[in-house]
Amino acid sequence: MIDIDHLHHVSLAVTDLEKAKQFYGGILGLPELKRPPFDFPGAWYQVGNGQLHLIVHPESKTLRKTDSIDTKDGHMAIRIKDYKKALEYLKGKPVDIVEKPYSTSGFSQIFCHDPDGNLIELNVEQKDLNI
Repeated sequence: MIDIDHLHHVSLAVTDLEKAKQFYGGILGLPELKRPPFDFPGAWYQVGNGQLHLIVHPESKTLRKTDSIDTKDGHMAIRIKDYKKALEYLKGKPVDIVEKPYSTSGFSQIFCHDPDGNLIELNVEQKDLNI
């Protein structure tokens, strides 16, 4: 058995670093981290105790070819503190969202996607729902 401590990072492929940075740093407000001097472009962000690593890789097989939000697609989930506040904030941004406040999962969820279609879930426990 592997003794897991925590999730360290998630890596996502992007095609336009500036658009991705505007989304993750500008819209989601994730703090950008210093990144090692790799021989390919990208950016790193702090997400709670973990990290998000963006890698510019237009040939990636993991890039979604749609901007539709299908909540069953692979995605990264970020736990947030206030559902209502996040929902109101995102509604004021140029971001499409899908709301699932009473999801069967037990989480109140907001789904959106970055400029490359990478799916992002923002969630709180339903017991903490404040709408």
